[in-house]
Amino acid sequence: MIANIARAGLLLAALAVAGCSESSVTDFVPQHANRQLPAKIMAEMKAKGMNKSSPVLARVFKEEGKLEVWKQKTNGRYDIVASYDICKMSGKLGPKFTEGDRQSPEGFYTVRPGQMNPNSSYHLAFNIGYPNAFDRANGRTGSNLMVHGACSSSGCFSMTDAQIEEIYAFARDAFKGGQTEFQVQSYPFRMTAANMARYRNDPNYQFWAMLKEGYDHFEITKVPPKVDVCEKRYVFNQVPEAGGTFNPTGACPAVTQPQALQTAYQAYKSKYDAAFASATGGDIPAPKPTIAGIKEAAIVSDWTKRRARGERVTLEPPAMAQDGSIVQTTARMGRIDSAEGRRMAALDAAAEAKKKAAEEKAQAIAAAKAAKLAAQQQVEIAAVPQPQPAVTEAPTQAAQAAPAEEAGAATKLKKKLLNLFGS
Repeated sequence: MIANIARAGLLLAALAVAGCSESSVTDFVPQHANRQLPAKIMAEMKAKGMNKSSPVLARVFKEEGKLEVWKQKTNGRYDIVASYDICKMSGKLGPKFTEGDRQSPEGFYTVRPGQMNPNSSYHLAFNIGYPNAFDRANGRTGSNLMVHGACSSSGCFSMTDAQIEEIYAFARDAFKGGQTEFQVQSYPFRMTAANMARYRNDPNYQFWAMLKEGYDHFEITKVPPKVDVCEKRYVFNQVPEAGGTFNPTGACPAVTQPQALQTAYQAYKSKYDAAFASATGGDIPAPKPTIAGIKEAAIVSDWTKRRARGERVTLEPPAMAQDGSIVQTTARMGRIDSAEGRRMAALDAAAEAKKKAAEEKAQAIAAAKAAKLAAQQQVEIAAVPQPQPAVTEAPTQAAQAAPAEEAGAATKLKKKLLNLFGS
């Protein structure tokens, strides 16, 4: 059954063929654009039944920061041949909405020879084809979204120069072998039951669930899915009935789909649903930050425009909290690289100086009040009458004479008694 599914997928993929002149890939190219793949990769390709010029496909997983290259084997199915760590990528998980939002795209994109740029300022590059039909149907904007070298990104997938030379070579060789376009599948994460459960409450969840159907078709068949757009949504491996066409913003036509694929997909989905239901407990990693839709994209886009005008803005763009409030991710300000930026910096400096002077004045007033209060308390303490020590009066002359008189009387009495008894 798998062989039938693979053959069906190949037939469907063939319907999406489009051509372009090869001159953009082969003419006037620098030496590094002609570098050959390393011997280790060539040996692995041979071991997996792949030809040097067989078709390729790329998959991106943003949360992991991985870019995978897959190649077609002699049996028609694809297998992974290389995996690279993305050197730099801006934005958060979630799709790109608008020009300047610094988001890297998510979805299904097509690269043709004319999108390859051997003379890129970023060593080597290829345009992934954003916006595609889905993006345009949903009013999403942006341009020049690349996979490139130089490890610098503002919405692109940036690799090291050594990595992009290999990735570029995979695509170059496939075009030379007759492939007219290759697919780039860009996902927020591997769309497993556990990962989907982690993000079940995310505002981007419905979009990701739509991408997952194409992800699942590839997991089942190991053949790039045929991708179309109707009713502003992706549809996969569907063939319109006679006379029908796909209109990205119009109603979806009546379609057919290979029965083998439908059966395999339902079996795959049943297992997934069971795993999803049991993925709510246990030690599940916390979700990563995601973009909060078009509103946050607009905030970041405005920051990008002001930065491009030379205005003095924060080093990182603002973000949107769950309650819809705007959060400044850093208080550090960026460079002053224009007249407008210098003007804003001067205004900021003046405001800061005024604030500091006001604070110092307030501190001085508070210190003066405290000193005055302390002095007043000392005066009040000094004015309070102090208690005097008790005075002991000198005994009177009579009081001093009394004991002596009592003693003399006692002596006289003693003498009389002695005389009386003849002592």
